[in-house]
Formats: sequence, C-alpha cells, structure tokens
Amino acid sequence: MRTAFKATKFPRRDLLKAGGALIIGFSWRGALFAQGQDAVGFIAGPDQPDPNRLDTWLAIHADNTATIFMGFVELGQGASTALLQLAAEELDLDMSQVKSVRVETHTAPNQGGTVAGSAVMRGGPRIRAAAAEARLALLALASKKLNVPVDHLAVSKGIVTVVDKPNRSVTYGELVGGKTLGVPFTGKAPLKRPSEYKIVGTRVPRNDIPDKVSGKYVYAQHVRAPGMLHGRIVRPRGQGAYGAGATVVDIDESSIRNIPGVRVIRKRDFVGVVASGEWEAIRAAQQLKVTWGTTASLPGNAGLYEKMRTETTTDTVALERGDVASVLGRAAHVVSKSYRCPYQSHAPFGPNCALADVQPDSALVVCSTQNIYLTRDKVGKVLGIPVDKIRIQYYEGSGTFGHSCHDDAAEAAAILSQAVGKPVRVQFMRWDEHGWDNYGPAHLAEVRAGIDVDGNHLRAEGSRDHDRGESYTTAAVYRDPLPLSNASLIHHCPKGRGEAAAETCGSFEAQLIWQADQIEIRTMNRDVLG
Repeated sequence: MRTAFKATKFPRRDLLKAGGALIIGFSWRGALFAQGQDAVGFIAGPDQPDPNRLDTWLAIHADNTATIFMGFVELGQGASTALLQLAAEELDLDMSQVKSVRVETHTAPNQGGTVAGSAVMRGGPRIRAAAAEARLALLALASKKLNVPVDHLAVSKGIVTVVDKPNRSVTYGELVGGKTLGVPFTGKAPLKRPSEYKIVGTRVPRNDIPDKVSGKYVYAQHVRAPGMLHGRIVRPRGQGAYGAGATVVDIDESSIRNIPGVRVIRKRDFVGVVASGEWEAIRAAQQLKVTWGTTASLPGNAGLYEKMRTETTTDTVALERGDVASVLGRAAHVVSKSYRCPYQSHAPFGPNCALADVQPDSALVVCSTQNIYLTRDKVGKVLGIPVDKIRIQYYEGSGTFGHSCHDDAAEAAAILSQAVGKPVRVQFMRWDEHGWDNYGPAHLAEVRAGIDVDGNHLRAEGSRDHDRGESYTTAAVYRDPLPLSNASLIHHCPKGRGEAAAETCGSFEAQLIWQADQIEIRTMNRDVLG
C-alpha cells in the first residue's frame, strides 16, 4: 500500500473556503500549513492555533456537518471515536455528521502528549466545552434569524426548530457554513447533564476499525513520496542507554563499496546510510564497518539483581506506620520472599518508521508520535530550522506499550533528508529498537509479612501486634500496599531507574499467596482486599 501526496498550498484559514466544504488536500511539498478545560495547562508556542478561539476546535460546514480538531492522536485506543461522541453530543449532531482531520502541527491544538489514557481524560473536557459553546453561539444566530428567543428553540441533528412551530427551522450549515464562528472560547457554556445524553454512553462503531480490518488503513509504514530514498541507521549491536551514548571512532566506507548507489551520512555520532533501493540500504547498514567507542552502562541479565543490591541508592521512606520491628518479633509466622522482574522493552509490534522531506528553509515529517509538537521541537534542534517552519504530520504506527522510538525515527529521517536534499524514508530494524529503545526498569522487591495464630494479619483495624508488611524496591509509586496497622515501604532507587508500580503491587499480591491459603485469607479479610 502506498500513499503519495499531491502538491498543493492550503493554509488552515482556507479549510472553510471552497463553498463551505472542508477540503483535505494535504500537500507533500508545498507551503506549510498556516495554521482551561483540560486537566493540564494549554501549551502555547510558535505557529499554533489559538486555543482561546472557538474556531481552533471545530468548524461547521454548509452541508450541516462539523469537523473537530483534536490535539490527541489515535494510538489504537479508540480516542478518535470517543472524542467525536463528546462533540456530537454537545452539538446535537448525529455521529454521521461529525468527523476529524489528520493530526498535525499548524492545524491541531497543542494539548501535549497522548499518554496514559489522556486523550479522553484531558482532551474530552476541552472538546465538550468547545462543542457546547459552539451550540450556544449557533442558537444565538438562529434566534436572530428566526426572530424568536433562544429558549423557544430546539435542536436535533443540527436542525434548529421553533418549539411550537416545527415548520420554522434553520440548519447549522445555513447559519455559518463556509465561515468561521469568529467568537472566543470562554469555556463557560453550560454542558449537558448525563441524563440528557443520547450518544455518550451508547455503543458506537469505531471509525478506524473497518479500514484496519480490511487492510485499507494507512499506517506510517505505508507512506511513500515521489522520488524518495531509503535510509537505515547504523548503531552498535547489543544494549545500551541513550544517555551513555556510543561515539564513532572510525568509519570504513570501503566496506560497502560493493553496494552501488549507497551514501554514508554522519552527523557527529549519528551514522546512517541512504540508497535508492530499500534492500541496498539494509545491506549497507549491516555491512558498514564502524569502530565504536562505547562504555558499558547496563549490566545485562547476568548478575542483574545482585548488582542492583550492591548499587548506591537514593532511599525514600514512602510509608512508615506502627512498630514494624516489634510486631515481626512477636508474629506467630513470618514469611520472607524476594520478587524479581527483568527489564521489559517498550518496542512496538513493528519497528518504527518515518518519512521526511527537508528543504533549506522548511521541513515536512510524516511519523507516528505521541506528541506532534514535542517531536517538532526535537526535529527543529537536529536540523537547525525554526520550529514554525517544520510540519509534523501524524500517521498511526504499530502498537506499543509505553513510549518507543517514534521521535528517533523522525529525527533520523530528517537528518538524512537534510543531508541528501531529497525525501528519505527511514525504517528501523528490530535490533535498532531492541538494543536502544526505551525499557521498563528491572525490579527487585523483598517482602516480609507476619500473621498471628489465627491468620488475622490482614485486618485494616486490628491489633498492632500482628499486622505487618514490608517492601524494599528499586522504584515504586505504590504508596500503601495494604491498609495494615504496622507497615513499612522503602524505595531504593539506583540512579537512572524509573517507576515500577505494577511490579510492586504484584510483589505484595504474590506475598499473600505464599503467606497462607489465598482463598481463606480473602474470605477472612474481604473488607481489606475487596
């Protein structure tokens, strides 16, 4: 599957022109697009739509449909459908009357990164508020046109009617189709009560699933551009941390002399190859001899947990309640266990990919990313081009848990394209990501717990003589593993390691299984365990 782009100039303000129809004719090489209801502050920056203008968030068209501009991306979680549900609900439109456009800089509001379910949690309130305010503005226009008070109007599927004279009506499209609303976004419009919902809370088909099931969906890996070259990055095999880096000592370009049409690109310690054919680029990346100056920064799997025990750590007392030492000394039974979890890769199902076309004064990058504006900032730094001249266009990539090499692929494609002056498509290889991608931290937990002769150690409110839970972890955000009268939780964090809340929770659950018969304990202490 291939997607090519027809050159066309199309700034954001022209989206509502052409007879009121929304024209999505994204250019490949043309002019760049000119273009507090959430839980975090809105992010301002150069060449971004003004979040305080209602037209930043939606547009009404002459055919009585609406386009919703989203700042969060579709990662397979269904957010692109859910956000349209919220908009349709507040606008009193049908789901068939709302749509969205591809998320990209210059046209999408900057709401930060799409992480941890934030698309609906943080993006939803903004979309709801904007849609409610648009409905209010449209009703005001309808009131003037129909010469009746707003409270005498009703709306259904974008058709505004006079309550006692249903033959008198006007559509949203007739009111403003092809024009901007031109009003500020205050966020003060009243929202619908849940009892008034007709769309939210109902089963609505995902808008992305049909094409995904049929194989028509265009992922970042499918995008092509006329005259593009193929690129691959070159890194040392094995595992390493980006912070430690790998320095280039020497490159032997004669090692790929037998592969015609290949060019080696080096920018400081970045090394890549570019070729007209993808197979030639793959061969060259594998065959190119590079002498690396590397410093071992990760211990590998051998002796991992022993090394973690011996490292200098930053200790944080997350929980200290009761007299743990005294209770353990008098407990009828004490169980001590160690729980281990290895490093876990955030690598996607399919390696990351990006396509870039960099010109002397502008750049277009097609990629999968969780934050288009942050990716734009990173690309701007490696290219030395002002960010308002860089356009990041989002295409969904392969699924992944946690952040992966989205930005790395985008930066690599941009560097290679800038060096050769042509569009370059970079496809990472498995070893590129497995060796150098983001990994969840390894985890070591040591848990001791005591019970009395009746097995009552799990009571939330019991004798201070027999409730006990203790954990030593490499990292955790889990603050109170069990509501015990006597408990201690200490975080031991070696430098550079992050959170491991899931592993901590699992350690305490596993401890319960070892402590006694799980069914009996849960029956005796159902108020604590739920």
